[in-house]
Amino acid sequence: MGTPSVYPMGTTIYDPEKAWSGYTLMPVAGIGAVLIDMNGNVVKTWRNLQGFPNKLLPGGYVMGSLGARDSKFAYQDQTDVVQIDWDGKVVWKFNKKELIKDEGHEEQWMARQHHDYQREGNPVGYYVPGMECKTDSGNTLILCHEDIYNKRISDKRLLDDVFIEVDWEGNIVWEWHVSKHFNELGFSEAAKNVLFRNPNNHPNGGGQADWMHINSMSVLGPNHWYEEGDERFHPDNIIWDAREANIMAIISKETGKIVWQIGPDFTQTPELRAIGQIIGQHHCHMIPKGLPGEGNILMFDNGGWAGYGLPDRMSKDGSKTDKRDYSRVIEIDPVTLKVVWEYTGHMMGGEGMMNMVSNTKFYSQLVSSAQRLPNGNTLITEGCCCRIFEVTADKEVVWEYYAPFDFNNPFIYRAYRYPYSYVPQLPVPEETPVVQLKNKTFRVPGAAEGMIANETLVEEAFGYEGKMDACVTEDDGEFSPV
Repeated sequence: MGTPSVYPMGTTIYDPEKAWSGYTLMPVAGIGAVLIDMNGNVVKTWRNLQGFPNKLLPGGYVMGSLGARDSKFAYQDQTDVVQIDWDGKVVWKFNKKELIKDEGHEEQWMARQHHDYQREGNPVGYYVPGMECKTDSGNTLILCHEDIYNKRISDKRLLDDVFIEVDWEGNIVWEWHVSKHFNELGFSEAAKNVLFRNPNNHPNGGGQADWMHINSMSVLGPNHWYEEGDERFHPDNIIWDAREANIMAIISKETGKIVWQIGPDFTQTPELRAIGQIIGQHHCHMIPKGLPGEGNILMFDNGGWAGYGLPDRMSKDGSKTDKRDYSRVIEIDPVTLKVVWEYTGHMMGGEGMMNMVSNTKFYSQLVSSAQRLPNGNTLITEGCCCRIFEVTADKEVVWEYYAPFDFNNPFIYRAYRYPYSYVPQLPVPEETPVVQLKNKTFRVPGAAEGMIANETLVEEAFGYEGKMDACVTEDDGEFSPV
């Protein structure tokens, strides 16, 4: 479903009575951290502050990074993680994970952070009633990179994912390395063979293999599963997902062992087959206690391409074997593995369109996220389209925003919604409804208003049927070629 050359930007839909109103924070390449109100007014920018992602803290603080490592020597390495106040002053900084000396650059300490971090007090980094991130104390969980060699995995130089926990003074007090748990990850022998030969090789950094590409990491926080006696869901345990491997897992904070996992193979049980193959996912996390759906697993299932397996017609070497050209947001019960809520492209409507066709209207191959809001709505970042929108539990879009900026890298990695109270420096903005345009009647200046100018009735013709046949069939939302 290609994007038209011309379409409205900024806020295109806003129903104040149905939306959960507040400020939305997003990283914008070429600008910095950008904060908007519901009508799309940019109310604050922190110029040049990078965000992988950006997160807002109570009191008008924002977290992010001051810079990124030269891609000639690294792949997606941020130099540090910082907390900035309203006026742009750095009030907390961590960079002392690794001392780096890159040719042509001064020697410096770096965090090598990527994709995620969490400040103590809040399990996920978005708004949860009664769970506020600490702003002047507390530990920070950070997702980082390390360069390693591990011949059990591959003879190539691997870019490993590492979780570290640092205290307020910057001391590393805990760490976990995914490579040390290779035998727990459930790769088939065929996948291991492919991983050894091509563990997602990248030219960056002189050649690095981003074999797992973990892109989200958060603690579970308080939850009813643990309160009911299921030790797998201890509040300190950490949930993460690896886009390149199609794996979502929970590790024990105490032992480091994987205690819950789905993927990479979604054909092993009837429950997994009912979920369907998850591909290249982002932002897998447990919905925190106090929000609708608490205890369920929420994620943005990108589609696109990922996975390791047997070579076939679509993958000559067995890498990126799983492919799908639409995205979905899914919410899963982690015990029964039942999908309890789902959003796909065919829920966007489309008169006379079959599910397979309309599903492609919602598609972000990379980046993206989903946030559960206090009123039960879900804020979705369709990152490759620079689109952020809010849907009700009944799949109605009640707010929609297309980022209208001149990007030097046209993605929105991950956006978050926060209450107005997080920013006491600003007055509560006026909320003005934005009524959705009717596509059939919307015209740009100079375009014809009417659809039919001259009509001749063909007396012997029968016209079209109400439903037209096509080259695909559909069955309860599933599709198969004819």
